[in-house]
Amino acid sequence: MKFTKKLFQRLVPAYQIAILTGAGISAESGVPTFRGKDGLWNKHDVQQLATREALHHDPELFWEFYNWRRQLLESVKPNLGHYALVDLEARYGGFSLITQNVDNLHWEAGNKNVLELHGNIKRTRCDDCGYELAAEDILEKDSVPKCPKCGQFARPDVVLFGEALPNEILAKAQEASATCELFFSIGTSALVEPAASLPYIAKANGAYIVEINTERTPLSDHADEVIIGKAGDILPQIVMLLERF
Repeated sequence: MKFTKKLFQRLVPAYQIAILTGAGISAESGVPTFRGKDGLWNKHDVQQLATREALHHDPELFWEFYNWRRQLLESVKPNLGHYALVDLEARYGGFSLITQNVDNLHWEAGNKNVLELHGNIKRTRCDDCGYELAAEDILEKDSVPKCPKCGQFARPDVVLFGEALPNEILAKAQEASATCELFFSIGTSALVEPAASLPYIAKANGAYIVEINTERTPLSDHADEVIIGKAGDILPQIVMLLERF
């Protein structure tokens, strides 16, 4: 695969880089969609099921859905694209990894500075007081886990439909975008806000914008460099070439 000389002219001396990842990098690891191949949840409107209202109206069904999603992720492992981002974090002192994914794969690969815009499905917290439940707090006999502190319903620590993104995480993502020298948009449709605005924040502040995706997106015409392909193929090659400098 050929890369432009300008990409490495910007990458080699850089200190601050920001990465935004979307569903595409997780899909390369086999992360399934909401509905799954067997159509188990096709009879349900996921946008109605994955809500706080659903948790309180039908907590058993809500947790059956999320436990199913968690079970599907048990066998999913990070791919070469994830591990290449770990290598990049080790190289750059100012490294920010912003992700729209909730699957925990960046942490499992070894990244240390991850801003999870939509939370993490493998964590559980109280819907009322926010207490984060440890594994021992969740009893197997309980189909619906409850908070050991206040007794209210617990939930996966993800942003549900109808909820705003966590302000602190979003603010950090916007700051990282505004101060970076290069911004990589990887495996994202560039359609879902507010994440879709981050590369434009970076560009407005002088960053070099690189898009890596299997197809063009609305961002493509505004990026400085568009690399069509899989992150698991492209990112390891970038890391390997950087090692020569």
